[in-house]
Amino acid sequence: MLLAIDVGNTNTVFALHDGETWVNQWRSATDSTKTADDHASWLWRLADMHGVDLSQVEGCVVSSVVPQAQFNFRNLARRYLNLEPLFVGEPGLKTGLEVRVRHPEQVGADRIVSALGAHVAYPGDLIVIDSGTATTFDIVSGDGAFVGGIISPGIYLSMRALHEAAAQLPRIAIQKPAQVIGVDTVSAMQSGVFLGYIELIDGLVRRIKAERGGPMTVVATGGVASLFEGASETIDHYDQDVLIRGLLEIWKRNR
Repeated sequence: MLLAIDVGNTNTVFALHDGETWVNQWRSATDSTKTADDHASWLWRLADMHGVDLSQVEGCVVSSVVPQAQFNFRNLARRYLNLEPLFVGEPGLKTGLEVRVRHPEQVGADRIVSALGAHVAYPGDLIVIDSGTATTFDIVSGDGAFVGGIISPGIYLSMRALHEAAAQLPRIAIQKPAQVIGVDTVSAMQSGVFLGYIELIDGLVRRIKAERGGPMTVVATGGVASLFEGASETIDHYDQDVLIRGLLEIWKRNR
């Protein structure tokens, strides 16, 4: 069994694969101060609740965009699983994905893994939209190369900034508004943020396709991607398993 860990800026996902399918996925808030013992006590309690025997884990692969957290996740694997984890981005780790950008070392581990996870599932040129703390648009060529992308603030980050920077604007939930023109402060904010984000996504996708000059499949993933389902005109697939699928592929290529 494989334990795949995706350490994001906001949330950390723990996923278990039994060799045929993903059997469990659990999510916790990312906190770089949590020790290996903290992670283990939380993870083992959840595993017990779901009847999962973590002693059967024979591999661990980690994608992290939080460098301060890596020490504790390495200790989690060593101390509680008795194995050496694979960290995406470490020298010698094979991904099978060529990174064709000016500074390959600057591309985040999560973006590489998501690009790979999308490439093994969908043919042709791809736009992979990952909606989390940031919203990234990553371009993957049909031959399996990361060729660039776009980074913009995530929708929750934008909403929080609006609330924190403007004294009279409240903190609100993000949801699709009933109409474009708001009739009060809350509906005006919901329209501006939600519909503004839909236009950001659809507008950038159209510009990317025009610049690339060919057909592209658009795959949306990440913690808040489901918010856009039914609203975006350009997203072809909503796939929450893109990143963990990429981690599984990396583990297979480095066994």
